[in-house]
Order: sequence, then C-alpha cells, then structure tokens
Amino acid sequence: MKIEQIYTGCLAQGAYYIMSEGEVAIIDPLREVDAYTQRAFADKAVIKYVLETHFHADFVSGHLDLAKKTGAKIVYGPTAAPEFNFYAAKDGEVLTLGKAKIKVIHTPGHTMESTCYLLMDEQGKEVALFSGDTLFIGDVGRPDLAQKVKAELTQEILAGHLYESLRYKIMTLSDDIIIYPAHGAGSACGKKMSKETQDTLGHQKATNYALAPNMTKAEFIEAVLDGLVAPPGYFPLNVMMNIQGYESIDKVLERGQHALTPDAFEAAANETSALILDTRSAQIFAKAFIPNSINIGIDGSFAPWVGAMIPDIKQQILLVTDEGKESEVITRLARVGYDFTIGYLQGGMDAWIKAGKEVDHIKSITAAEIAEIKEKDPKTSIIDVRKASEYKSEHVKSAINAPLDFINDSMALIDKNKTYFVHCAGGYRSMIFISILKARGFDHLIDVQGGFTAIKENGKLSITEFTTPTTLLL
Repeated sequence: MKIEQIYTGCLAQGAYYIMSEGEVAIIDPLREVDAYTQRAFADKAVIKYVLETHFHADFVSGHLDLAKKTGAKIVYGPTAAPEFNFYAAKDGEVLTLGKAKIKVIHTPGHTMESTCYLLMDEQGKEVALFSGDTLFIGDVGRPDLAQKVKAELTQEILAGHLYESLRYKIMTLSDDIIIYPAHGAGSACGKKMSKETQDTLGHQKATNYALAPNMTKAEFIEAVLDGLVAPPGYFPLNVMMNIQGYESIDKVLERGQHALTPDAFEAAANETSALILDTRSAQIFAKAFIPNSINIGIDGSFAPWVGAMIPDIKQQILLVTDEGKESEVITRLARVGYDFTIGYLQGGMDAWIKAGKEVDHIKSITAAEIAEIKEKDPKTSIIDVRKASEYKSEHVKSAINAPLDFINDSMALIDKNKTYFVHCAGGYRSMIFISILKARGFDHLIDVQGGFTAIKENGKLSITEFTTPTTLLL
C-alpha cells in the first residue's frame, strides 16, 4: 500500500494519493490533475475514486476533470448534493481499494457534508485518517464558512456539530492513527494550524486545544469562534463552483495563454474592463510597471491574496509575468476560480519598454533610510499593513495599522495629498497595498524594503510590544 501527501505551499493544501494492488484513490485533488494521472500511469494503476472531504471554499477541486479523464467515481459523504454525477457514501460505509479498505466517517461541523476517510491496510489495521477540514494539526476547521452559503447554518450551530463529530467519531479512534489534514499553517480555513502536515491522533489529543478531554460543548464553541476574522470574499464563490461544476482547466489554460504584443496588450487594456495583474517580485515591479497595474507576486501567497484583493472571480485579467511563468500563473489563478485570463504581455516589461510605452514606478527605500527620515521628522507617517494580530505583537512606535485585508476601508481614510511610508513583514504585502492604491490615485505612498523584519534588524526605530494598537481601521 502506498500513501503520498501532495502538498501545495501557496494554498497550504494537502491532496492525497493512495494505492493498493493497482487501484488508486485521490483525496481532495487540486484543479490541475496531471500530477495524479501521471503518478497512476507510472504505477501502472487505475484511479478508482476521487474522494472529497467537503465542498472546498479556498480552492476549486479537480474532481470533475479527474473523473472525466480517468473514469473515476466522485465520492462525497452524506448530505452532499452537487449538481453533477457522484456517489453519495453512507456514514460508516466501507469502500474497497485493492486489498485496502476506506471507511466513510461523516463529521459535520466545518460544513454539514464534511466527511473523513479512515484507511485500513491489507491486514485490516486502521492506519490513517484523512480528516479534511474537520481536524487540522493544532486546530480544527472554522465553523463559520457554510453560513455564507446557507444563512440558517449559524456558526454556533456548526460549532456544536463539530464538537460532537470530534468527540464521538474521531477522538474514539486509536491514538496511533496518523492524521492527514487538508490544510496546514497559512490557510484561512483555520486560525492556529501547525506547520506540520501530519501527526498521530494521540499527540493531537495531548496538544490540540480543541481536543482537550474535559472541554464542554459551550467551552468548545467559545474557543473555536474566538478570534475568527472574516474569510476572503472569494470563498463562497469557490464553494458554488465546487457544487455546480466549472469549465475544464484545459480550456482555461488555452484561453489565458494568448500572447499579446505591446500594442495588442495596450488595446486589450483600453477596450475591455480587464485588470492588469503583474506577478513579478515586488522590488522588480517597483522599478517599472504598466500604469494602473497591480502587483501580486507569484513567489508569495499568490492565490489567497488574489482571492482577497480581486472580489469578482469572473474579472477579466491581463497578465504581466516573468518570461516562462505564464502557464504557472494562469494555473494558480484557476486553482481559486479566476478563469478569465484573456492574455499576457509577450516579452514582458522589456518588450513594453522597448516599444516606448508609458511606464510608472513606486519609490522604495531601505529600513536605514526610513529610520533617518523618522529621526529628522518624528511626525513622519508610517503605515503597517500586517494583520492586526501581527501588529499587536510588536510594531513601530506610532505606526498606523491598516491591514491589507481591509484595503478598501483603508483607501477611504488615507489622505491622497500626504506622504506615507508603508511596510508589512517582509515587503510582499506592502507592494500589493501600494500598487492597488496607486492605481486609484494615491501617489504619495513609499515602500519600505524588507518590511518590519528589516526595520527590526536595523534597530534604529522604536518598537512597541504587546500594546493596544493605534488603528486606522475599525
């Protein structure tokens, strides 16, 4: 028997490849499915099942394309009702995979259809639980997402279901079972997830706050709901794509990989409502970019920030990328439901500049330079775009906290005629923030290279720790 975790860092997402005696089950596949079919081909195996733990919110699953290309059966747990052919497994039902078996365990709470899959090896021993978003390493799934789809499912009701699922269906399993969750640290599907991507159930019972043995249901509900922030706006839209179906990623890639000369790119930008998305690194972008384009670098948490910053998944997009990155960018956009890339700039910014087209830039200074500026003028305004929790932990004294997550509120409160120095943790989010506001007429925002990390290393600015923040946003 073979178990392989296929982890995608930018989404903090784990898909799983399980094989026994030439039969394969794929759990929670990403939208691009070649990685799974190629593995099966190399193993001379047949993909029998596509097992979905729930209707995902943070990415578009590859269940439809994978089933179409392989003939595999799409399986959901009880209460799921997607708008395509699937197999509705019963709670406690056992699926056969070669000489192994997979038991279906319905665990409502994160969503009502949430289901875990318990793997038993060829000898019948229970060896692994694929827990989806029900149980993470160090956390449990947030119970407030399904209410975005069904209003009657309050977060309190879902949290109560989650408590019972964990206590009576998961915590009763053997301590030596390996937990394989759908996500790790960095995912918005939980709040305290570990960087570890697997663990024993016994260790989770001992260390996971949500599995404390003496915790009452009321205490559990309070603990799980405490500190939740609003999920990205694209989450409900991805849920509906996973329920209703979607266009094949092959068609999405074909449409997006349309190379445009600088003249054709400029015409497309002027004649459509397309957003120009520049995915180069922050400091390269700052030196020269197409006016009104926004920067979300491909080498950071790209897909989640696209989802947070671009509210309409049907938004037409024109791409500026590093050469050779076009297909990767289009694929990563499609992972979170952004299917309407209509072309990319052939030859990148070099071609744009050589064609004599208009270029904009963003001023970027070092941590040492901002320290000197602040020393000369203590009233210098610094904006910290990290999350409120990061800011509360420690921040530059007198800095204003304007989290990138709430950029539309920030925009209404910043004086267009005033100069601000903007930083995040390392320089990725600050460039997103500045580029979006610059496209909307804010021309006096200056980036601090290396962000708070560089500021601390420089050691010249006063740092405030564990205090009530000065907030720009309520």
